[in-house]
Amino acid sequence: MPSQMPAKPLLSVFFAVSLALGAWTTGRDATAEPLISERGIPSESGFQVITLVEELENPWGMTWLPDGAILITERDGRLRIVRDGVLAPEPVRGVPEVYADNQGGLLDVAAHPRFSENGLIYLTYSAGDRDANRTTVARGALEGDRLVDVQVIFEVADDKRGGAHFGSRLLWLPDGTLLVSIGDGGNPPVSFDGDDIRLQAQKLGTHFGKLVRLNDDGSIPDDNPFVGQDGARPEIWSYGHRNIQGLARDPETGAIWVNEHGARRGDELNRVEVSENYGWPAATHSRNYGFGTEISPHTSLPDMVDPTVVWMRTKAPSGLAVYRGDVFAEWDGDLLSGGLVSEDIRRLQLNADGTVAAESIIDIGERVRDVRVGPDGHVYVLTDESDGRLLRLDPQ
Repeated sequence: MPSQMPAKPLLSVFFAVSLALGAWTTGRDATAEPLISERGIPSESGFQVITLVEELENPWGMTWLPDGAILITERDGRLRIVRDGVLAPEPVRGVPEVYADNQGGLLDVAAHPRFSENGLIYLTYSAGDRDANRTTVARGALEGDRLVDVQVIFEVADDKRGGAHFGSRLLWLPDGTLLVSIGDGGNPPVSFDGDDIRLQAQKLGTHFGKLVRLNDDGSIPDDNPFVGQDGARPEIWSYGHRNIQGLARDPETGAIWVNEHGARRGDELNRVEVSENYGWPAATHSRNYGFGTEISPHTSLPDMVDPTVVWMRTKAPSGLAVYRGDVFAEWDGDLLSGGLVSEDIRRLQLNADGTVAAESIIDIGERVRDVRVGPDGHVYVLTDESDGRLLRLDPQ
């Protein structure tokens, strides 16, 4: 039985897309000032935290299969199956070899939208070694407890050093294309092409610090915004990101949301639209680690999109979900943003224009790595510990 614990280049491109997709245009109020989140955030009540599964080793991502089973990644390279609330004793076989170090390893997982027909599972992971590694996307068919016909469908074009900033969240769009977040590659002194690697987030010639959009076989959609532009990677969908660790789409409004780590403070929530530049590191509230020196004198610049929320007390954003359901009817349409350092979930209530009306704390008391809304309308949480857990939020 589940155990119970108390709740504790500067560019602006007009890109026409079909409103029927409901995925890309969201009526964003480009003039809105970001919400600066610091202190005095109220706590939520009226929920309880139920432990469903224990003894997960640094779980990172999860997805549901049509039969109700949950797939969970463990960063060291294991893919686990939970059926009827029970963790299968053996991991799924056939998972690609990963580079597991620091933030790297086996990361996100997503079932193909037509999984019932093709059985395809998609994984993101870091491949290589400490001196040369890349964020990679592979897919394979799940047959029982084994992945077969595994193939790499995308990898970052350039190697980087170190075990930081892989990004790696996955999101399916209504047209069957796949968004993948790619981190900026790391902090100084990590370098690329003679510069701090994080500067590549502003350059269209690399994948670092980007959202990329792929077809389900890894090919490039013809309508990606930078297809045919000299010197630009055609997979790029948006840029100027640091390290997106939460990626979610509102099924009713079509709005796409990300939360991403700042350096020292300055974590962000952004509403993302195609071809836009989200500023990092040219415009940021973040400071450098160590003595907190300035990264940029600018917190906002022309032709760059300002964040919706800036967290000035380090939260370390993780998984992100849009709540649509009636289990917590009062949360309908709100964002649920996990936090590693803050050990909580932030409930963000939205105004009609997509600005944030209120923020509150759902206390978990452990490092929150992923937050998802299950098919049953409950909120599911993974805690990022060596003895991590799968939790479920229930009304109290």
